Amino acid sequence: MSFCNFFGGEKYKDHFKPGIYVCSKCDHQLFSSRSKYEHSSPWPAFTETVKEDSVSKHQERPGAFKVRCGNCGNGLGHEFVNDGPSKGVSRF
Repeated sequence: MSFCNFFGGEKYKDHFKPGIYVCSKCDHQLFSSRSKYEHSSPWPAFTETVKEDSVSKHQERPGAFKVRCGNCGNGLGHEFVNDGPSKGVSRF
């Protein structure tokens, strides 16, 4: 989801209205607003995907996975192991 910039202008970081987040290129369903949580990074963060195949992940380096749309491969960001809300889940 190409909706933010590291230096500001993040469109959905502080957006918490109910709904489904979809890929900006192909409209594939990715995340539910129910799984979104506040995070200190500039990017929106989620605890789980809508479906098992909503995203694909590959390890970029130890503890960091590149996350892509499960349909078209659009880059969505990273998942960091042991980073997330107090439940201990990873973020996207």
